[in-house]
Amino acid sequence: MSLPHRRYQNQMKTRGAILRSAPGKFEVTDLILDDPRQNEIRVKMVASGMCHSDDHMARGDLPLAVYPVCGGHEGAGIVDAVGPNTKGFAPGDKVIFSFLPACGKCRWCATGHQNLCDLGATVLVGSRWDDPESFRLSLDDGTPVGQALGISTFAEYTTVAVDSAVKVPDDTPLEKACLLGCAAGTGWGSAVRTGDVKAGDTVLIFGAGGIGSFAVQGASHAGAARVIVVDPVEFKRDSALSLGATHAVATAEEGIELAQSFTNGQGADVAIVTVGVITGEHVAQAFTGIRKQGTVIVTALGNAAEVGLPISILELTLYEKKIKGSLFGSSNPSADIPIMLDLYRAGYLKLDEVITTEYSLDEINQGYEDMHAGKNIRGVIRY
Repeated sequence: MSLPHRRYQNQMKTRGAILRSAPGKFEVTDLILDDPRQNEIRVKMVASGMCHSDDHMARGDLPLAVYPVCGGHEGAGIVDAVGPNTKGFAPGDKVIFSFLPACGKCRWCATGHQNLCDLGATVLVGSRWDDPESFRLSLDDGTPVGQALGISTFAEYTTVAVDSAVKVPDDTPLEKACLLGCAAGTGWGSAVRTGDVKAGDTVLIFGAGGIGSFAVQGASHAGAARVIVVDPVEFKRDSALSLGATHAVATAEEGIELAQSFTNGQGADVAIVTVGVITGEHVAQAFTGIRKQGTVIVTALGNAAEVGLPISILELTLYEKKIKGSLFGSSNPSADIPIMLDLYRAGYLKLDEVITTEYSLDEINQGYEDMHAGKNIRGVIRY
């Protein structure tokens, strides 16, 4: 999709990792960045998590409305400039981005479901929320560059709407806390919020990467008696055990059998699917592994064109099993990011242990190669 770009005098240069098309690889290049307007801030990035969702964008699983696009949606930084008549922020403030904006006014925000805010309808367009032809980033020749989820954390500087930023205390270690903007909230919330894990539950977690690692911690925090992780990579299984999992196995069959052995053959109370690339078969395996009135939480992403779940409709009806999607762990970022930060400070939420490797922006493609090779729980770009 090609769109005109409205040029303004108040702009600066930055560097960012863009996708010119999908499938494709990230390319680090010079970009032109708008100064903040009203209700916008410009942020000097400190760190960005390397989420699998950006790889989904690169592979074309998650189609975007505009190319080129500057990637990244899990990050934190320091406010560099504040738009005119913009309240609540000042240069020098530390912020963590929420990859889903929260307007605070729509039906969803007003009823405690900020992750479903109406502004989310435009996050894959890459433009300003209120104007599909107004972009904050461009190439030197004026070609508009979309912002991934409206924020583009794969850039040294980025300008964002205040709807996407949560201010945090000055002593917050942003190089670790950047994970609170996606991985932590998504995984932890999948267990605590969407999954409503209760004390004594048996929980099955499929996938022990960045999201799964926090699902493990969320289930443990909620009081699950058994947290069974399924992942084919031994390194990830070992990591999950250090983060609160009680058991870790290589295959779905082993995980399901183990859950049944603890529950008189019934199965897990909750199964959470956080694999790297989800298929209907993953959901079906989780569905098989839960008890009557059990719940499958679908958190992972896959090819947007894939449809269909190979499950027993009769079992769905007669056993009253439930399948629920989980977007950002059903979280309210303006409340849950500070909560998780407090848990981190208290030593309950592990962030440092989840970060395997730090990369420079120019090493971004190496970081994703390492992710595919199973070498990282979470890679982080440091600026």
